[in-house]
Amino acid sequence: MSATFRIKICGITNVEDALAVARADADAVGLNFYAKSPRCVRVEHARQIVEALPARIVKVGVFVNASCDEVCRTFDRVGLDLIQVHGDEPPEFLSNLGARPAMRAFRLLEGRLAPILEYLERCRELGCLPRMILIDSHRAGAYGGTGALADWTAAAGYPAADWHPPLVLAGGLGPENVAQAICAVRPAGVDTASGVELEPGWKSEILVRQFVEAAREGFAAAR
Repeated sequence: MSATFRIKICGITNVEDALAVARADADAVGLNFYAKSPRCVRVEHARQIVEALPARIVKVGVFVNASCDEVCRTFDRVGLDLIQVHGDEPPEFLSNLGARPAMRAFRLLEGRLAPILEYLERCRELGCLPRMILIDSHRAGAYGGTGALADWTAAAGYPAADWHPPLVLAGGLGPENVAQAICAVRPAGVDTASGVELEPGWKSEILVRQFVEAAREGFAAAR
C-alpha cells in the first residue's frame, strides 16, 4: 500500500468513528499516541480500530517526542501504514525508523518556511526524506489539534522541487473552509481533527462527510 493520502481525518478514538470515516470515503485516519492529547488512544484499542478498517484506508500513527523504540514497536504492533512525527524530533530520528515510512509535521511559526526547508535538506543528506510533510498552525505548548488556522500564504510558498516531499495542510480546517484552503495552498493532501468533532475525540459523521466532499471539490477546482 502507498503510505500517502489526500484526505485524512485525525484523532480517531473508536471503531464507530473510524468506520464513519471509511463510509465518507476519506483516504486516511490518524491515531494519536501522545499521552497529553485528549485524543490519545491506547495501543490495544488502536489495534482494534485498525483491524476494523478496510485495507484501502491509510492508518497513520501520531507521535510526539516518543522514543524511536516506542514508535517502531507501536507501528509494528498496531499494524500502521505511516508514522506522523509531530514533536521536536531531529532529522536523525527519521533515519532510525528503518523502512517504516514517515510524515514529518511542522508547526509553522510566524510564516517562516526556512527552518522547514533546512530540516528537509538535512533529511536529504541523511537519506531519510519523509514520504510527506504536514504544515500545522503554531500555538505555544501545543502539538496540533488546536483548531487554529495555519498561515496559508506562507504554506503556499512551499517549493515544488522534485525531491521535496508532498505537502499536507492542517490547522483549523473544516467543511466550511477546506476547499478555499486547497485552492489557496494547492497541497497534496489535507488533514483535520477538531474541524469535524462534536467534542475532542468524538467525530460527527455529518461533518466528516461534508469535509470529505468539500475537500474533493477543492482538489478538483485546483487542478
